[in-house]
Amino acid sequence: MNIELVQLAGRDGDTAYNLSRTLNAIATCAGDTDLLVFPETHLTGFVGGQQLAQVAEPLTGPTLKAVLQAVRERDVSVVVGIAEAHNGRFYNTSVLVTPEGIALQYRKTHLWPTERGDFCPGDRFTTVLWRGIRVGLLICYDIELPETGRALAQLGAQLIIVTNGNMDPYGPVHRTALLARAQENQMFAVMVNRVGAGDDGLVFAGGSMAVDPFGRVLFEAGRDESRQVVELDLEQLKAARREYDYLKDRRLLLSGEQLEHADGRRELLIGAGK
Repeated sequence: MNIELVQLAGRDGDTAYNLSRTLNAIATCAGDTDLLVFPETHLTGFVGGQQLAQVAEPLTGPTLKAVLQAVRERDVSVVVGIAEAHNGRFYNTSVLVTPEGIALQYRKTHLWPTERGDFCPGDRFTTVLWRGIRVGLLICYDIELPETGRALAQLGAQLIIVTNGNMDPYGPVHRTALLARAQENQMFAVMVNRVGAGDDGLVFAGGSMAVDPFGRVLFEAGRDESRQVVELDLEQLKAARREYDYLKDRRLLLSGEQLEHADGRRELLIGAGK
């Protein structure tokens, strides 16, 4: 499986600009690319207050429709983030878009302190079977809490994809966390971060990564814009669990109602949160 890590700068609140760069990346990806991964809220940038209400879109809105059209034309899939508007509320959301449509949506469950006045937290972890591998999504601060990776692992995830908007001086925190989540759950982990400066003076740390189920780094980006294709050897999933299997050996299960859907999605409900 070939995954392209698309580490880009973005413009906060400039959906047209961010979308154009997304569509260009899709159109120019390598012929053997299976999946492109973009940063957190890449399509809209980081927005809050009155600007959030003006910029946020439903998942059926024009921006994701344009992404879907590009995905179908190129016959690839993408994971990308957006500020989602739904029933008068706003969510920091990432989606897995395939040529068949949105296969998976995830609303950030653990909001960064500055987000909590604008966004609502998600109430569930979700995975889906995609191209023979079970995939789960996380967003930025989520990765710092070990329960998030374990929740996806409990749902059978073999690959965690993290859309990231991590800034200085916290780059090393997410590097360490991603290595740990991959190793302790014996799964692949891919994280794609933003670079450059934001409107509010934040400087994003880059450092996009791919890690194998042994916790070994397959690729690590620097602080500049970059695009890198990483090949995942799915046989490593079996190899990592050949001698011992953390999920089978654990004696404590995470609580929450687990749901199975006919389309292959599995969900773990955790409540609305505060």
